[in-house]
Amino acid sequence: MKRKSFLVAAIGAAALAIAGGAHAQAWPAKPVRIVVPFPAGGATDVISRALGQRLGAELGQTFVIDNKPGAASAIGAELVSRAAPDGYTLLMATSSSLVNNRFLYKKLSYDPDGFELISLVCVTPLVLVANNAVPGDNLQGIVQYAKANPGKVNYASYGTGTISHLATALVALRSGVDMAHVPYKGASEALPALMGGHVSLYTDTIVSSVALIKEGRIKPIGVTTARRTSILPNVPTIAEQGLAGFDMVPWYGVVAPKGTPKDVADKLRAAMAKVMQTPEFQRELAQVGAELPADGIGPVEFASLMKGEIAKTAKLMKDARIEPQ
Repeated sequence: MKRKSFLVAAIGAAALAIAGGAHAQAWPAKPVRIVVPFPAGGATDVISRALGQRLGAELGQTFVIDNKPGAASAIGAELVSRAAPDGYTLLMATSSSLVNNRFLYKKLSYDPDGFELISLVCVTPLVLVANNAVPGDNLQGIVQYAKANPGKVNYASYGTGTISHLATALVALRSGVDMAHVPYKGASEALPALMGGHVSLYTDTIVSSVALIKEGRIKPIGVTTARRTSILPNVPTIAEQGLAGFDMVPWYGVVAPKGTPKDVADKLRAAMAKVMQTPEFQRELAQVGAELPADGIGPVEFASLMKGEIAKTAKLMKDARIEPQ
């Protein structure tokens, strides 16, 4: 009886192993959906389509981009959180979906910790820019002017609680200056306000500002990343200019519903790592001001990034007195 039981258990274990291997080989057996929680045409959409196209070629299956914008990315994130954990519904997550929203809303329709972290994709450096009429061409000059002229320096953002808002709020807090925040609906409103002199400063994605910087219509003060970016190599980081350790940058990463099989997640990770190293994909990233993360893309690096961002954002929200809605 013992021998028979042992044989049954061994056969069962072997069958499970074979089934797991077959599952990994079978996936993807049908089109895979990447939910993008922002409108078509934006940076998140462009990055997702470039990735999806190359994943489709690598894995021999169609990757469909499904734009589900709204509620600061919460609509798309909720949809994916409720999807079957089978590898056929993915989310192009951002710092908004997995970090900022947990502090901006008293009640979220999804759990920002309820996802399998597959892989980071890229980062999009931000740049603090100023109206040309504001005295000072670097951070020290801007801070000196703001301290000498209380109430005269304000700053735009592309929305309350966005990284555009938080990055400039952190500059103000760490520099010890009081600057009023003026939120806009996006760069299409904030940049004209900056150039028109309605606001003094604005932290923007590099891709939105780089042409205006090169034309001399606005001036760059500093980039928000820990290292200088290849897109504006002559612009120093904010950290270099006296705010040691300053590092705030939007990131993008693919996540799946919690419980997605490990073999499926691993197969997707391997395919992503391969296509993301291609020069063609990296050129497409550069077109929207994005670049590969400098510290790695795997789930360990992803989790470490999120942990640091959560702690940093929690403190900043408290210090800046930004209340959840």
